[in-house]
Amino acid sequence: MIYRKYLKRPADIAVSFLLLLITSPILLATMLLLKFANKGSGIFFFQQRPGLNGKIFKIVKFKTMTDERDAEGNLLPDEQRLTKMGRFVRSTSIDELPQLLNVLKGDMSMIGPRPLLVQYLPLYSPRQARRHEVRPGITGWAQVHGRNSLSWKEKFEYDVWYVDHLTLATDISVIYNTILTVISRKDIAHEGEATMTPFTGND
Repeated sequence: MIYRKYLKRPADIAVSFLLLLITSPILLATMLLLKFANKGSGIFFFQQRPGLNGKIFKIVKFKTMTDERDAEGNLLPDEQRLTKMGRFVRSTSIDELPQLLNVLKGDMSMIGPRPLLVQYLPLYSPRQARRHEVRPGITGWAQVHGRNSLSWKEKFEYDVWYVDHLTLATDISVIYNTILTVISRKDIAHEGEATMTPFTGND
């Protein structure tokens, strides 16, 4: 309880600031490469997401897809817009690094349930909605137990488990297993999908 109430936020600030300094060469190099790979579509991806207690904030990530469209003006499928550089950035989780800025601002934590789409909010059951009792994280308990290979039901169960078991020991375990997951590049997406399939409320 002491860690959750008094120590987690200061730890988030210290760790995110340190990681921004350490990864600054990677950040700068990625920005340069994406400028060309994304074909003028921009370097960063901004989107509104629900955070602590469902409060909406704007998340920032590296953009891994182009904005290419078909003859009718509709965006092409994710798989076609995902560039080779974008696939590498995503598989190594480099696309998540700009979220360190969200952690510094207080929108996010280093560890917590991943922030999902605003449109999912009315679809959650009361139990699933408990994931918003803590700040969303760059990585989390669900991410180290299957990442995008999980079903939505499994993902939410892991999120609620984390809310009920948030301790320093749990966060250390997440950090350790996140490193292993990133190194192995496991569970980046569902089979046959470039990204996680949408949540419909019936999963």
